[in-house]
Amino acid sequence: QVQLVESGGGLVQPGGSLRLSCAASGSIFTIYTMGWYRHAPGKHRELVATITSTRTTNYVDSVKDRFTISRDNAKNTVYLQMNSLKPEDTAVYYCNAYIKPTPNRGNSYYWGQGTQVTVSS
Repeated sequence: QVQLVESGGGLVQPGGSLRLSCAASGSIFTIYTMGWYRHAPGKHRELVATITSTRTTNYVDSVKDRFTISRDNAKNTVYLQMNSLKPEDTAVYYCNAYIKPTPNRGNSYYWGQGTQVTVSS
């Protein structure tokens, strides 16, 4: 069983910063790409950022130069540093990881439970 647990969400004023963390635990053989998605009310779920096992990163245009994704492979953890936050960044943020649980099992995508980020004055 694989679990992804997010932390770090909350309420912040416009222009502020938050750091999200997502730790993977359980039966894990290899973690490939990890990423963050967000889902705002009335909108489709949106890819925010991804990072491969070799630390190649990708961002949606709206967060470039404001958000930074990173990972600690020793801790099976991915982070999202969010700076210069805007009200339109308000959403539930979900962690995602592409994992091979055991040598004998195929790869699957796993999701965290989500953490709320609210940007408001």
